[in-house]
Amino acid sequence: MKEIVLNGKDLTLESLIRITRNGAQVCASLEAMEDVKKSRALVEELVAGGRPMYGINTGFGRFSEVAIPEEDINLLQIKLILADAAGVGAPLPTDVVRGMLVMRANSLLNGFSGVRPVVINTILDMLNRGVHPVVPEKGSVGSSGDLCPLAHMVLPMIGLGEAEYNGVVMEGAEAMAKAKIPLIELKAKEGLALINGTQCMTSVAAHVLADAITLKKTADIVGALTVESLRGIKNAYDPRIQDVRRHSGQREAAENMLRLLEGSEYVTTQGELRMQDSYSLRCIPQIHGASRLAIDYVASVVENEINAVTDNPIVLVDTGDVFSGGNFHGQPVAIAADTLGIALSELGNISERRIAKLIDPALNHGLPAFLVKHGGINCGFMIPQYAAAALVSENKVLAHPASVDSIPTSAGQEDHVSMGTIGARKAAQILENVRMVLGIELMCAAQALDLQEKRKLGAGTEAAYKVIRGAVEFMEEDRVFYKDQKLAAELIADGTLVKAVEEAVGTLR
Repeated sequence: MKEIVLNGKDLTLESLIRITRNGAQVCASLEAMEDVKKSRALVEELVAGGRPMYGINTGFGRFSEVAIPEEDINLLQIKLILADAAGVGAPLPTDVVRGMLVMRANSLLNGFSGVRPVVINTILDMLNRGVHPVVPEKGSVGSSGDLCPLAHMVLPMIGLGEAEYNGVVMEGAEAMAKAKIPLIELKAKEGLALINGTQCMTSVAAHVLADAITLKKTADIVGALTVESLRGIKNAYDPRIQDVRRHSGQREAAENMLRLLEGSEYVTTQGELRMQDSYSLRCIPQIHGASRLAIDYVASVVENEINAVTDNPIVLVDTGDVFSGGNFHGQPVAIAADTLGIALSELGNISERRIAKLIDPALNHGLPAFLVKHGGINCGFMIPQYAAAALVSENKVLAHPASVDSIPTSAGQEDHVSMGTIGARKAAQILENVRMVLGIELMCAAQALDLQEKRKLGAGTEAAYKVIRGAVEFMEEDRVFYKDQKLAAELIADGTLVKAVEEAVGTLR
């Protein structure tokens, strides 16, 4: 796998995922490192001159007016890490922690943070040799950056905290020693430069976004299979309808539906069996399309933030200025993360409505109640719909925006915070729930197809049907079902479903 070169400016979401999930090796651009050296030289010059600079020779937050003696400047950075490592909760997933490391190194490589090259090289060594700090998921208010989780990320670099190495969690110093990575002694500004940023919330959001890009295609695939199982009306997906509405997401979803259903003998035309379908079928382009637009917006924010300088203060080599600003504030990512959660929640909402339609004999156009041959002695898909209803109801709670909340910290010095990391973590849970709901719909649609006269499936839906039937067999009578639900969700999570369909019809929008 080709090594990925970081320069602070052009890291893509795709490359980020290659590093965090596929183990791609990373290195720093030589040109970027030259800028890092110049930035560091300016910091050392200004420190030697005794110029007051926030977080370099002053305290932090409310203590910004407290001058730090020259002999304690390095100690200040170490104490900052110790003080901020106050996280709680379960550890963040490994891919998210790797994302934090990648993005922090990438941000520092812009040359506005005043750290030594050894700091960046240590992060890159940790990535390449698989030293992953144990970072508790809770404790950040999203401003001044993700102080708490990023402090936990730094602990192993200075021989503290815990890290996972070769699949085993151990003391941070031990992990670094086994990986043969020297510990670092933090110098002026370096502790602050390592933790004053949005890399935790952005890493969580980026990984949810990467999975959401797959999930939006999955929603179209599963929806199309349901349309077939209910002998839905394909006219609703005609491009002329979408063109007069003008929304790109709607056009994309409708285009996917027609490609997936191409050649299907299950779908009908307007007036053939009925004049209109219910909204959960007819309005798939409009509803899925709206989520697509939201996902596109989130992508623009996340891909920008991956390469952003979110430090404070900012060191400007050209002018010699050190400006204290607010680039650490997570509000852009916070609003995007909340938007992502809402967009994903809606994909789950409409999926659950399609499940409810499939199992209801008053709505499913002649299919057996709860999609089982011998109802009464068998409950069929009655209770899987309960599970889907529970998940989408939970998502409605989780979709409440975190970014509209704020609580003052640091004795009022930090009087507005973003809660962006909470928003991103909520979006991750919503994503997991929606996968499960779509998995249940996928099983229901396949069951419904098997309960009626066999016809030719669409070009894409046939591939989807084969995938689900390769993992979950037809329900002849009630059986323990939770394992099947998990299998269906895994086909969605690992991309198996989308990959099989795209092999049949080409890349979906």
